[in-house]
Amino acid sequence: MLWYHHAAARDWRCAAAPTEVQAFHQGLAGYAPTPLTDVPSFAAELGVGRVLVKDESERFGLGAFKALGAWWAIHCAVEEHDGPLEFVTATDGNHGRAVARMAAMLGLPAHVFVPDVISDRAVDAIRAEGATVTVVPESYDAAVAAAAASATGSRVLIQDAAWPGYEVVPQRIVDGYSTLFREIDVEPDLVVVPMGVGSVAQAAVTHYRSGATASVVLGVEPSRAACVTESLLSGELVSVSTSTTVMAGLNCGTPSSLAWPVLRAGLSAAVTVEEDGALSAERDLGAAGISSGPSGAATLAGLRAALAADHREELGITAASTVVLISTETSPGHVTS
Repeated sequence: MLWYHHAAARDWRCAAAPTEVQAFHQGLAGYAPTPLTDVPSFAAELGVGRVLVKDESERFGLGAFKALGAWWAIHCAVEEHDGPLEFVTATDGNHGRAVARMAAMLGLPAHVFVPDVISDRAVDAIRAEGATVTVVPESYDAAVAAAAASATGSRVLIQDAAWPGYEVVPQRIVDGYSTLFREIDVEPDLVVVPMGVGSVAQAAVTHYRSGATASVVLGVEPSRAACVTESLLSGELVSVSTSTTVMAGLNCGTPSSLAWPVLRAGLSAAVTVEEDGALSAERDLGAAGISSGPSGAATLAGLRAALAADHREELGITAASTVVLISTETSPGHVTS
């Protein structure tokens, strides 16, 4: 297990995400705030006052939070461009399906690049939305490179990772995720988020460093793909080699260049989790009536790992604390529309 802690993170401040983002989401057919489920058994286990799980399993019928960012970015792209467009992206699964769904809703084509480590189920779900899928026989980072190389002319890249020279669309995706946090109607002492390239963690830090509630924010990622934690420990953005992980949505080797400075300044802590920890957390969330895949369940696994390693004091939690776990996706076996 890797552990990173930044005691002064709560003192950092930044600008809030644009308010028009949530209004856009609220105007979409099928919009509803996702549940914030109180799980007393987790609170008793972890020795805190309350544990609330933000359950993204039914977001827009897509089984994950990703549409919040992708659909806002696509909306902005359509507003800015004249003439027909094709949307291009790379994905570990949920982001690509969200891009494909909105493209189909707009009557536009989508081309999604995927690494060959993702499941056939995820590929089939993207194709079922009407997108063209290209399987790249390497890592997620290689799929991103392939998608970026193909985005020319009217083909617009809708990617949730940023790099120098490509930051406008990824920032809009992060802004889109702000709705998830604005829906949380409590003031948590600790918020736990999965990381991947760091974009949803960037959204969490932005939310809790731009308002009155300066919660502790803990980021979680797989030990097999710990690009953000390794970067934080190194003090500079680094890429890492990855291998297959059950936390497929977090299997990323390079942090987003936009997320990196925000996480370095405002993320309170980061922890890595092992495969069995994520699978155990997935089962326990299911027993509590919450459909979550291993990537979403990583937040429970990460908090368990941090507490087992005696980091309670660094996280600032007590027997009275309120903890929010972000569960970003449904269980792979759960069918969504």
